[in-house]
Amino acid sequence: MNVRAGFLKGRRKPAFRLPPFSCDAHCHVFGPASRFPYAPNRRYTPQDAPKEMLRALHDHLGVERAVIVQASCHGNDNAAMLDCIASDPKRYRGVAIVDDSFTERDFDRLDAGGVRGVRFNFVKHLGGSPDMRAFQRVIDRIKHRGWHVVLHLDAPEIEPLSGMIGKLPLPFVIDHMGRVPSAAGVDQPPLRALIELSRLENCWIKVCGSERISMPPYAAAVPIARKLVEAAPMRVLWGTDFPHPNATHEADEADLVDLVPHYASDTAAQRRLLVDNPARLYGFD
Repeated sequence: MNVRAGFLKGRRKPAFRLPPFSCDAHCHVFGPASRFPYAPNRRYTPQDAPKEMLRALHDHLGVERAVIVQASCHGNDNAAMLDCIASDPKRYRGVAIVDDSFTERDFDRLDAGGVRGVRFNFVKHLGGSPDMRAFQRVIDRIKHRGWHVVLHLDAPEIEPLSGMIGKLPLPFVIDHMGRVPSAAGVDQPPLRALIELSRLENCWIKVCGSERISMPPYAAAVPIARKLVEAAPMRVLWGTDFPHPNATHEADEADLVDLVPHYASDTAAQRRLLVDNPARLYGFD
């Protein structure tokens, strides 16, 4: 399949050189719809962004590893994500969307396919909170597998959900810095609640989504990301969120790469964020 014509045109090379084995710990593959149809009950329909596009972008940026996060537009049909992982199993891992109809054989198949976690959306524009009984049943099914759960939250929900989140019996990962609004600064209650969660040994946070909480050149997101990196340096991850579903503007991923030294100022911190932490959580060699 040909990569969508010209999608890299105009995307510059980042000024910051990523260290070897850097991992984009949050990115997506969409379609192609002709092979991997979108879910009938989806809340949005993205443009196709198949595995070839993702590979080309990562080669352009200098990314050598990636975690493919299943997005709601594909629902719990994880075929496109699994197909991407199968194209280079040493390079890719996955996070699936599942429900409590999945059998042990289904989970075994996902595990063998490179999946290391499941994702639940609590975000209102994507349908809001899941059925919490089903959520708990899935957690009970995966907690002995060495997997984790990824939580996609709206900022106002962080405090109300912190009690439940803090009792989770497995590692959990907060997407997109909890979508805390950059305009509210570093003393806002949702960020304080997120930092409090980060003190838990099973809490991981993705310092991605700067393009969701601020506008280019994303300087307003830097203090928030820096606070999170400082709070849990051994349990932070970075990602591009390519191809930025439901974005307010077209982001240039080089801009997102160039934010890294502003989040993590020294080479040791950068290596933890980009290489060591994702390798530990996702089992990269």
